[in-house]
Amino acid sequence: MRTSQTQTGRFPLIMGIININRESFYEGSRCPDVRQVESRIEEMLGQGADIIDIGACSTRPGSSPVTARQEWEYLEAPLKFIAAHYGKNAPEKPAGIFSGGMRHSLSIDTFHSEIVKKAYDIVGEFTVNDISAGEDDPDMLRTVGELKLPYIAMHKRGTPDTMQQLCEYPDGVVDEVWRYFAQFDEKAGRYGIDDYILDPGFGFAKTVEQNYELLAGLPRLKESGHKILVGLSRKSMIWKPLGITPEEALCGTAALNLQALLLGGDILRVHDVKEGVQCRKLYEQISKFL
Repeated sequence: MRTSQTQTGRFPLIMGIININRESFYEGSRCPDVRQVESRIEEMLGQGADIIDIGACSTRPGSSPVTARQEWEYLEAPLKFIAAHYGKNAPEKPAGIFSGGMRHSLSIDTFHSEIVKKAYDIVGEFTVNDISAGEDDPDMLRTVGELKLPYIAMHKRGTPDTMQQLCEYPDGVVDEVWRYFAQFDEKAGRYGIDDYILDPGFGFAKTVEQNYELLAGLPRLKESGHKILVGLSRKSMIWKPLGITPEEALCGTAALNLQALLLGGDILRVHDVKEGVQCRKLYEQISKFL
């Protein structure tokens, strides 16, 4: 795979999750109206978030994705608010917020190229966080390449409605994810997307045990030369073994996030920014002696 050449900002980074769709598996991340989005952005930035990840299409297991039209109905007003209050032309924009690159930046969680184009017209540069790595929309990689946008490519199989029936990996899940991104790398390169972020896709077409196998395999994926996004926050790989609920999974999330950083994770995608930042601080302390 190609080695990432242009990285900005310091790592690891903390990405805060804002879900506009009411169907997100974790109720605490839901912000169905602009006022809630405004409040959550201010809260997350105040707690030290480096990236705000906003999405309007639930991808929890068993869910049915919304159409691009429905997704845009959710996203349009919040993005217009973000552009007005945090964009390049905002009259009193705090320094450094949503100014491009990967420090204090905006990402949009979508697999529709149509959404990318419409969002770009409103907010300008942002990071495309695509759970399908371009597979669910044949125009996605072309669009990202033409707009020269930062890109996050995730591994999955099937759709949220079918993915948990697609967990067979004869050679092991780590080898499967490695091969997947080796093939993606060639495809992305044809569209000029060389510097992308790799997301192993925890919880997407993986059993609980496979998720832990994948977490332990992060050093292998790190050999790709690409930054790695880790999205473990409050997922079933945490609360199922513990016999608890997503609402009770903050402690388990923090434990695994620290382990992910120790194994080479570069970006933590979290529901709880304050605790994510604390995790990073402790990682920085212990990493001095490793």
